[in-house]
Amino acid sequence: MKPLFLPPNPVQHFYLGGDRIAALRGITPETDRQPEEWLGSTVSRFGDSTVGLAVTADGALLRDVVAADPESWIGSSRGSVASDVGILVKLLDARQRLPVHVHPDRAFAGQHLNCPYGKTEAWFVLDTEPGCAFYVGWKDDVDRDELDKRRDAQDSEWMLAHMNRIEAVKGMGVLVPAETAHAIDGGIFVAEVQEPTDFSILLEWSITTSTREESHLELGFDTVLGAVSTSALTDAELAKLVSTSGASAAGPLLQSVLPESADPYFQLHQTAGAGHGTADVDAGFAVVLVTDGDGALAFDQGSVPVQRGDALVVPHAAGPWHVDGTASVLIARPGRGWPATLDSGDVR
Repeated sequence: MKPLFLPPNPVQHFYLGGDRIAALRGITPETDRQPEEWLGSTVSRFGDSTVGLAVTADGALLRDVVAADPESWIGSSRGSVASDVGILVKLLDARQRLPVHVHPDRAFAGQHLNCPYGKTEAWFVLDTEPGCAFYVGWKDDVDRDELDKRRDAQDSEWMLAHMNRIEAVKGMGVLVPAETAHAIDGGIFVAEVQEPTDFSILLEWSITTSTREESHLELGFDTVLGAVSTSALTDAELAKLVSTSGASAAGPLLQSVLPESADPYFQLHQTAGAGHGTADVDAGFAVVLVTDGDGALAFDQGSVPVQRGDALVVPHAAGPWHVDGTASVLIARPGRGWPATLDSGDVR
């Protein structure tokens, strides 16, 4: 069983961007609001049954392909549903600042959204303009009533002033735990890995085409604010959310580019053939993005030629594999121990 190539899957959104995705994937943007591509997605946008779903080269929905043979694709039949691959991967190319927003954790999603996954996520910086930054968590404890007031007033300046600012560097990995308020400056291009949902709570919608009514997961702010942390992140806690390991050139070994605390939720590694071949990647479902060069993904059954801009999904049944040639790749996989970790609720 061999990998499947993923044709480009741009997603129209409420913010500007997408030109760097188009350049990498070899497409022409249809609008200036295609700032995301969902790679290997078997889940759709919140409130929509189809937007975001990945389609294979022969036109089939990946969701349906996986559901027809989960044992071959994930090595188990124990996902939350037959099409569950345990991860969602995106390219995110923001040309305006993203709004301050929050994602619920697994406990909240299980109670209010009938889903075993929340939306812990992480970013790996593919490119950035100078001076751009991430905003992650509060610098000091925030009063809940004050946050409600600032949200209602759409006081962007107050929100950003109370958040931790992390200047973006190419190759940086940033973990954003569920419940943590965050935003991204325009000018940053990332590969995003996350739990496989589309649950977002907007504290700030006025800089987007979204509305207040579209900002609370159809639950109302009185309910969803229970999924928003108002506690400060200490300097030590913030430091543990950032990794710079990916800033060094990829080599033949698998190099994790995210903080270790991401491992229960998802894994993201980089590796490069450099003309000599890489270490083996263990059997298991993976989303692969070729970020540079060309070469092949080599398996016991043969090899699949790849080049910069290609995206593929690798089934568990393909077995161990490695990269030949000069190709540099990102490899996104479900969290360590998945899908058994679903049985334990929130893994933090």
